[in-house]
Amino acid sequence: MPSLLERLARLGPYFRTSRAGLAATIAGASAMALTEPAVADLMKHLLDQGFSGGKLPLWAVPAAIIGLFALRSVAAFVSQYGLAWAANRAVLQLRERMFERLLGAEPALFSRQSASALTNTLVYEVQAGLTLLTGSALNLVRDSLTLVALLGYLMWLNWPLTLSVGVLFPSVGWVMRVLGRRLHRLTLDSQRATDALAYVVEENVLAWRIVRLQGAQRPQAARFGARARALRSVLMKTVVAGAMTTPVTQMLAALALSAVIAIALWQSSGGAGTVGSFVAFISAMLMLVAPLKHLSDVMSPLTRGLAAVERGLDLVDTVPPERGGTHGAARARGEIRFDDVTLRYADDAAPAVAGLTFTVHAGETVALVGPSGAGKTSLVNLLPRFLEPSAGRITLDGVALAEWELGALRRQFAFVSQDVVLFNDSIAANVSLGAQADAAAVRAALAAANLLDFVDSLPRGVDTPVGHNGSELSGGQRQRLAIARALAKDAPVLILDEATSALDSESERAVQQALERLMVGRTTLVIAHRLSTIEHADRVLVLDAGHLVEQGTHAELLAAGGLYARLHAMQFRSTTTPSLQAA
Repeated sequence: MPSLLERLARLGPYFRTSRAGLAATIAGASAMALTEPAVADLMKHLLDQGFSGGKLPLWAVPAAIIGLFALRSVAAFVSQYGLAWAANRAVLQLRERMFERLLGAEPALFSRQSASALTNTLVYEVQAGLTLLTGSALNLVRDSLTLVALLGYLMWLNWPLTLSVGVLFPSVGWVMRVLGRRLHRLTLDSQRATDALAYVVEENVLAWRIVRLQGAQRPQAARFGARARALRSVLMKTVVAGAMTTPVTQMLAALALSAVIAIALWQSSGGAGTVGSFVAFISAMLMLVAPLKHLSDVMSPLTRGLAAVERGLDLVDTVPPERGGTHGAARARGEIRFDDVTLRYADDAAPAVAGLTFTVHAGETVALVGPSGAGKTSLVNLLPRFLEPSAGRITLDGVALAEWELGALRRQFAFVSQDVVLFNDSIAANVSLGAQADAAAVRAALAAANLLDFVDSLPRGVDTPVGHNGSELSGGQRQRLAIARALAKDAPVLILDEATSALDSESERAVQQALERLMVGRTTLVIAHRLSTIEHADRVLVLDAGHLVEQGTHAELLAAGGLYARLHAMQFRSTTTPSLQAA
């Protein structure tokens, strides 16, 4: 396990632009530390020159006390403000780096970690962790400097006696090291337990309709309770480990302090030193207890804060970014070739796509059909490199996808899925997302998607917010808005995954006409379960269990009497049976 200093050093790059704040923190903490022995020394002068017949002016001690505490107040403010300024600047930079890495991370990250875990790390844990960390760091710096100042003063007063205090520090250091390691392990366990609990909440928030429809509230509540109890158990272990530090450290400090006071009293009985020196020494010794206690208390929040921040640092430092090539083109012709392509989601799993070899010519419309699980969606996700093939080669315009620069590659594709994703922004912003389309292009895309009349009827028109994932729109309106976004992008390759599945018959006809106009001169891959929507495709590829089992035109495949013909016959029966029963 890396040492505490090595782990803290990972934060260094995020504080490099905050040196002024860190300098103010150290200056303020140093000033506060120097006032501690000054208080003890003030007691020495008060006893030796005030109460013992000295000529100390009456105003001197009150003025010194006021001055010391005024200096402490200013120093405390400067140190706290300086560190808060530096820490918040570091949080900003770390969050920006994390979000940039999230946007460019390899797609496998999103299958390994849930959305709630990533959100929790980026939004909550980094902020809470750095808050704990900076508060602990301020106490660590301030109390360490206070210890140094007090020990220096004690050495000046009575160095032989002060050296006896040194036996305390190895013991305290050993206790803090042992408990610190246990706290680190328990903190990681609590983070994993928190992620598991958040994932249960995430699933139930997203699936609240099906939970209520199935009457699954009680088992889901039990599932949540089990995760919550597991988290509580880990948190209580963390509390025990953290709470043990202070009493153990205080007991060691009490033993050392008792021995020192006994020796000091023995020296005093022999006539060594003045009363003021003795009182100053004992006062300084007693003042050591507070920073020692604070240093023992600081281990728990320091460990928890650092563990939380390290999750964000790990996201930046260990999650590999997507890697592309150098080939770029403003606009591809759109020829796609699969050459013996196989895709497995796991090494020991059956292939989702198995040995596919085919070519889609530029401007051709190709439909992908087959039963559920045949590999259609997996196939199209290979094109923008959301998935990587396990074997084989895919090319666009004769250039392997891996050789394309990722931004240039993905500019060639417009994608409309059956699972529509919209941002909580205006209609115009969702249509022009990433495409930088002007107002005229946005309206043209909405018109082509048969949505413009509806949008114009809204009080705010294209500036109307769509709500969380389009919650202010109906299912059909959401899907047409996604189609408008694809139209506005004007990419040379269109991928339509059940693009009209949520539309009523009238809207579907209008949108289908718009899509047919858009397909002219563009390469189009259409995934459709309703085979009536792809009768005019140039070619149909029939997949089954990841294999290409048939290809040809709609008429050719019906005449062949294979899988496509059987699927078509099943759909024809399912659509005609109700009317026959009604007759």
